[in-house]
Amino acid sequence: MDPERIAEVIAAASPDVIALQELDVGRARTGGIDQAARIADLLRMTSHFHPALHVREEQYGDAILTALPSRLIKAGPIPSVGETRGALWVEVMVDGRPVQIFNTHFGLRRGERRLQAETLLGEAWIGSDACRDQPVILTGDFNAIPSSVAYGLLKRRLPPVRVGDGRGSAGRRSARMAPTFPSRFPLLRLDHIFVSHGIETIAAGPVRTPLSRVASDHLPLLASLSIEGSQSFGTSPGPSR
Repeated sequence: MDPERIAEVIAAASPDVIALQELDVGRARTGGIDQAARIADLLRMTSHFHPALHVREEQYGDAILTALPSRLIKAGPIPSVGETRGALWVEVMVDGRPVQIFNTHFGLRRGERRLQAETLLGEAWIGSDACRDQPVILTGDFNAIPSSVAYGLLKRRLPPVRVGDGRGSAGRRSARMAPTFPSRFPLLRLDHIFVSHGIETIAAGPVRTPLSRVASDHLPLLASLSIEGSQSFGTSPGPSR
């Protein structure tokens, strides 16, 4: 609920690309501010926002933030049951090389998540010719644990990063899946980062600090990645409420 606190958590982690979910823009419950723009301004970054849900003049959705050169390729809805869910696709230039980054927030129902995973892997999104032979990163709050059908579908196309214990930063490299939800006493791994072949995980894990535990109901997940032909950079699904 506090953009300044969210920005402080993100700034301490110092990622190059941030994927945020559950952002309010112009909503009465959060004082009518544009949370995406406010957080981006505090971090001196550009925000690409997609309103998955419109309620009269109010908007609610997801964003990708970065200070690197970037452009929005696509933003739109994905098949949903009940609350409308969406995704956005931003091309970010890393050392002069385009990297295709996708951010999404899946639904709460098993069948809905399966359909959403199939859609994102289809030719309108990750399966597009524009992504062929390009580095691809898919990140977000998938509301899906690693044993779920949706996670399995995504994993077959894009290997997940290996996640460590995240003791205050990126954590050590490990095959163990560290939980991200709820932030105060994490039990479930709902937030994930999937990467295409050619992207190496240097380190990854939830950011566990006193501030991150109260800034959001999810712990932010931070990954340091190395792309063939480029220097390493960090990407993070930031705290969602």
